[in-house]
Amino acid sequence: MTPAELADVRGRLEDFAGEVFTSFSRREQRANGGLYMRGLMLDGRRKSMVPMAERLEVDHQRLQQFITSSTWDYAGVRRRLAQRAIGVVAPQARVLDDTGHLKDGDASPGVARQYTGTAGKVTNCQIAVSVHAVTDTCSAALNWRLFLPERWDDALAGAKAEAEGIGKAEAEAAKAEAEQIAARRRRCAIPDDQRHRPKWQHALDMLDELAVWGQVPPLVAADAGYGDVTALRLGLSARGLPYVVALKGTTSAYPADVVPETPPYSGNGRRPVAKYRSAPSTLRDLALAAGRSSLRRVSWRYGSKHTKGNPTAKMASRFIVLRVRPANRDIPRSADGHLPECWLLAEWPPGEPEPTGYWLSTLPVGIRLRELVRLAKIRWRIEHDYRELKTGLGLTHFEGRSFIGWHRHVTLVSAAHLFLTELRLTGPKAAGAA
Repeated sequence: MTPAELADVRGRLEDFAGEVFTSFSRREQRANGGLYMRGLMLDGRRKSMVPMAERLEVDHQRLQQFITSSTWDYAGVRRRLAQRAIGVVAPQARVLDDTGHLKDGDASPGVARQYTGTAGKVTNCQIAVSVHAVTDTCSAALNWRLFLPERWDDALAGAKAEAEGIGKAEAEAAKAEAEQIAARRRRCAIPDDQRHRPKWQHALDMLDELAVWGQVPPLVAADAGYGDVTALRLGLSARGLPYVVALKGTTSAYPADVVPETPPYSGNGRRPVAKYRSAPSTLRDLALAAGRSSLRRVSWRYGSKHTKGNPTAKMASRFIVLRVRPANRDIPRSADGHLPECWLLAEWPPGEPEPTGYWLSTLPVGIRLRELVRLAKIRWRIEHDYRELKTGLGLTHFEGRSFIGWHRHVTLVSAAHLFLTELRLTGPKAAGAA
């Protein structure tokens, strides 16, 4: 936004900041929260503190002190943002995802050589795990976690040094590594309770925190990075949360009509239990067995690429839908030996020799196929979110070295994004609308 465009919505921004920063104990903090948001929304290539301060015509130390050493709780702000975002977005799902922040060096918290879909390769980066409230038309980030790789957890290195059977040289190397990690953690002021946790566990933790805030989702959606994790799917079911998640076609499953069998009791020893007598298939094999004759053409929304052959930009493809019983080893059986039943959705576009995408869903049996497809595809909106958050609002531009500073920065970026989303929804031609 230009300074003039920002001035036009100054009153609305002050009202917005007054609500979402209500947990701040001092008026100066609320003013600095609004100031930081204005810096994020003003036009400019970099949204780190020095260039933002120059555009705002303030001392950058004011912004730095507010982010790194002022006493305010980012969780309290996120709670207010989440409450407001749910009212604004009226979400049909929560989407779990993560994004990489490419970094140089190793001084920023959580930085390590690790895979990120942002670069499509292993590179030096931070990874942010996030939960978003989503519809087909808008979305908002509700919560964030900074992923800490194993090399940022001195407790893991310390445990390795004390493991049974480890040689003296290895133990000394592990101990030295633990001391180096502990020193890095102290420099970044990482709290002791923040340790290495899998990304899927961060996602469940955030959903739990949102539930404490009174925000229980109608549906959870995720890509294969999360859907492939059996523990995540079990965790969602244990919380009573329906899901539709992408995953690989190599996932094992039985057709829904395959049932466990109980062998006759011989009269000696323990009674036999019901078991599936054949090996499971894969999702790919089940879809291929259903064949092309089972395909149904489905359109789920309108896109932006208008062509002569598709003037309305209708998005459509062919799908197979089956009832299956995923058979991963860790999935608990019922008392009679049955595995839980759910939907398998497979996309098989014209011209492809086999399906190109797979989803499992615990949505109700009576759901219409078009609605199942639409919800399976709904995470597309997150790509728009990340593009806006990164390119327009500087999500990845934070150059500080503190753990709390990173969390405060991404929280304020989320606040700026929600404000712009509100502008768009109430006035589609508003400048800078997300």
